[in-house]
Amino acid sequence: MQQLIGRTKEVVRLKALQDSNKSEFIAIYGRRRVGKTFLIRKVFEKELIFQHTGLANMSTMPQLARFHVSLLKSFPESDFEPAADWFTALQQLTELLERIPGQKKKLIFLDELPWLDTPKSNFFSALEHFWNGWASARDDILLIVCGSSASWMLNKLIHNRGGLHNRITDRIKLEPFTLAETEELLRSKSAVYDRYQILTLYMAFGGIPFYLDKIRPGLSAMQNINALCFDKNALFRTEYEELYASLFSKHNRHLAIIKALAKKNKGLNRNNIAKISGITNGGNLTSLLKELEESSFIRRYRSFGKKGRDSLYQLVDMYSLFYLRFIQGTSPDDDNFWLNMVDSPRFYTWAGYAFELVCLNHVSQLKNALGISGVQTSVSTWSSPNAQIDLLIDRKDQVINLCEMKFSMHPFVINKKYAEILRNKAGDFKQATGTRKALFLTMITTYGIKRNTYAGMVQNEITMDALFKE
Repeated sequence: MQQLIGRTKEVVRLKALQDSNKSEFIAIYGRRRVGKTFLIRKVFEKELIFQHTGLANMSTMPQLARFHVSLLKSFPESDFEPAADWFTALQQLTELLERIPGQKKKLIFLDELPWLDTPKSNFFSALEHFWNGWASARDDILLIVCGSSASWMLNKLIHNRGGLHNRITDRIKLEPFTLAETEELLRSKSAVYDRYQILTLYMAFGGIPFYLDKIRPGLSAMQNINALCFDKNALFRTEYEELYASLFSKHNRHLAIIKALAKKNKGLNRNNIAKISGITNGGNLTSLLKELEESSFIRRYRSFGKKGRDSLYQLVDMYSLFYLRFIQGTSPDDDNFWLNMVDSPRFYTWAGYAFELVCLNHVSQLKNALGISGVQTSVSTWSSPNAQIDLLIDRKDQVINLCEMKFSMHPFVINKKYAEILRNKAGDFKQATGTRKALFLTMITTYGIKRNTYAGMVQNEITMDALFKE
């Protein structure tokens, strides 16, 4: 039986909600394939009193018919006929739950909730009535809902302005796995890879459990990427379009933003996103960016010393980046595309940027490696016409870490030319910002830096092993 990997904080929260002295309504959301359903079923397993999954692209009556099947599965003694509407269906569930003796929490799991809300079905109104008119007045109901449609979960449920406004008692955004969780998952599959290979897989697929579960232990990291992305019938050749279509209504607008951001490694501001994507810079763009950010596809960040309105948006979903850089446009007849790509300039250009994204997604691990996990910090970037610093850790203890992230198959060499670039970066930053804080040059690399004349200019050295820490 497949075991639950990671998710320690989420498990603690779910168990605390189960043990609370009142009814709870929990919304779980996140990117497709991130493991929402698996988490609930593994945490509660046989404790679920009732569970039902909506049907994709089906009308109201088939949805109701399937709901009746779920009722009979959970309550074989039920004598109800199939309901003709959602108010009746949820009333039937209410009556069956009331027949259960005792005060122990009754766990109800509605999966793929957005699929139940078909046009003119009144499902959402019925759900409001179920919670507001019955469940919330009790102290023994734990209602868990989740769905892959991020736009629906965010706009219609979590940020609801109607009958369910502020009725969600807790919400959990399920994030992709960290490198540590990825390593644990691969070990559970008896996939014996060193951390360089795990890092490479992560840079292509990100920490998405469904993707990582498809990795075959008998193949190398490079062979797996080739088989999953570039073989004629490769699983991830068609995943890109399906991914966004399943998450967002009118997903072509989201794709336009993703494609725009993929053209600029360091990100774009709202004006440039609007210009490149063709989407008007207004409330609609705000909603689209929020949905993509909440689904962990993009991140919003600021430059050092800038205010929130000057934020930049950056593509951080590893698979989307890999698809747009390599899979899109490749011939399905080139079975060895990726194996031939390794060690090429194009590979290193991608790997360098992908490694930066991995580091940006593991800032807490970097802070632990620096021994400043308890120090108040702010994370930003900085650029000038002559220099770019992709990660700044501004510390309360009067230090700023200027982080340089470098991917390499060997210990990284700081030569005379690069040493001069680093000195100029630090000098430009200090002059432009006027900071009085100490500047610590921090190198984050795969295998560390090679000892030479210039290595001494580095105050902090972090290798990829630090990124694998919890």
